[in-house]
Amino acid sequence: MVIQYKCPNCGGDMVFDSESGTLSCPSCGRKDNIEDFSDEHILTTFSEDEAKEYHCENCGAVILTDADTTATTCSFCGAGVVLADRLSGVLAPNMVIPFKISKEEAMDAFRTWCKNGRLTPKGFMTADRVKAITGMYVPFWLYDLNSRVHVEATGTRVREYTRGDYIYTETKYYDVMRDINLDYLRVPTDASEKMKDDIMDKLEPFHYEDLKEFKTPYLAGYIAEKYNYNDVELLPRVKDRIKGFIDSYISSTMGGYSSVSYRTKDIHTKKKQSAYVLFPIWMVYYDYDKSEHTFAMNGQTGKIVGKPPLSYGKIAGWFSGIAGGSFITLKLIALLLGGGLW
Repeated sequence: MVIQYKCPNCGGDMVFDSESGTLSCPSCGRKDNIEDFSDEHILTTFSEDEAKEYHCENCGAVILTDADTTATTCSFCGAGVVLADRLSGVLAPNMVIPFKISKEEAMDAFRTWCKNGRLTPKGFMTADRVKAITGMYVPFWLYDLNSRVHVEATGTRVREYTRGDYIYTETKYYDVMRDINLDYLRVPTDASEKMKDDIMDKLEPFHYEDLKEFKTPYLAGYIAEKYNYNDVELLPRVKDRIKGFIDSYISSTMGGYSSVSYRTKDIHTKKKQSAYVLFPIWMVYYDYDKSEHTFAMNGQTGKIVGKPPLSYGKIAGWFSGIAGGSFITLKLIALLLGGGLW
């Protein structure tokens, strides 16, 4: 069932208000606590047979619409879209982290991120540059994992000492064995096909103390995506994500050796449980130089990911005035070109 929340006072569409954490009516100002919101306030519903989904041919997003919609504009990327087949499933996450950053705060952060135009090309900060700003709940899987690790290695300890006129190097060899049991709680990985994994990874961490039991009012006024990959399909990726931590932990148990050479490193990771959750993301799509760019913000913490287009002439002039030397200016430009603004 697809649900629309109508204000009992004025009949306007109610949306989730990130500042107050309530279901709010922009028209008359009515606010209702989500926990107290009664089913009798749900004034418009569409059965599964009446609900439709359309697939954006530009970005692949899946959006719910009512049965009367025949063509519309994609809220994700702004492209024209056509309707696809009838909706075949119902969005049913276990938990959700509600938005804490409002749309206005996200736009202010976007302008600040662009340095209010000080380092961007001339004319970039004009209002028509932004194609769309979208608050969306992105699907994630949270995994509880267990890893059993067995390591066999050769460790060396080297010391030098002087006896008479000679300098001696003494090397001792040790058989090193480790049996390690590691548990990981709530390791996240995004489950959306169209969202870039590197962007979603960089928007972490999310603070899990704000996780709420999923209720549909949290989605009011926002876009919600269905997951494209289930927890079984994404298990190899989440295992790959923890490899670095496992290697680091193994190394931390082998201090005191001059060198360690691994003979055997067996790692067996299994899923203990998983949960389907929705995390809040603000996406700003903007045009520059005949191409589309993306700015992303964690809707809970305000963390930002993206690269604004840069005017290297402005950068050179700005840093030259501060640094007073071309060498420092060039070094700073190289840092920006290398990704220092992520």
